[in-house]
Amino acid sequence: MQLVGNAASPFVRKVRVMLLETEQDDEVEMIETVTTPVTPSAEASAANPMKKVPALIRPDGCTLYDSRVITRFLDARADAGLYKERRIWEVLTLEATADGIMDAAVLMVYEGRVRPEEKRYDVWVDAQWSKIEGALDALVARWMSHLAGPIDAGQIAIGCALGYLDFRHGDRDWRTGRAELASWYEAFSQRPSMAATAPAG
Repeated sequence: MQLVGNAASPFVRKVRVMLLETEQDDEVEMIETVTTPVTPSAEASAANPMKKVPALIRPDGCTLYDSRVITRFLDARADAGLYKERRIWEVLTLEATADGIMDAAVLMVYEGRVRPEEKRYDVWVDAQWSKIEGALDALVARWMSHLAGPIDAGQIAIGCALGYLDFRHGDRDWRTGRAELASWYEAFSQRPSMAATAPAG
């Protein structure tokens, strides 16, 4: 199999962590590509009609895209149980929360890097950060007991989302007022799968 993506993407990282946690990393070749909404790469365009990463090219089936589809497939393929059926709706909701954080955080980056300077809209950027803060506050208020439990796909997604906030938006200091979440992330980020996929650059 081949994974089309970029190591800086939190969505790609989520897939890579799943590969490591389910011991399938050796079965997937990484196809590195740099893509944006206005300049999609040839690799992303060929693998995904939405021209986004990640995409998982399989030799024996259709190419899978959207990180949630890919991670669910990898979990099922390895029979790893990271989408626990008895708590499936909690796991999926937690993963959706993480993906919402990632979406907003990536859009903030695109606003600064892709949009011409004279067209950048600070109010819109702040609105994206407000979404992120709302999600972080919800994690603290309602999800800490789940995060403290056995590892699952929701936890992986949250770990990657928080890592991306550090990577691209460290100056906004998401930890302030969220000591319990910060402590959880500090421990979770030490997992070998997280350490091996930490973005740089």
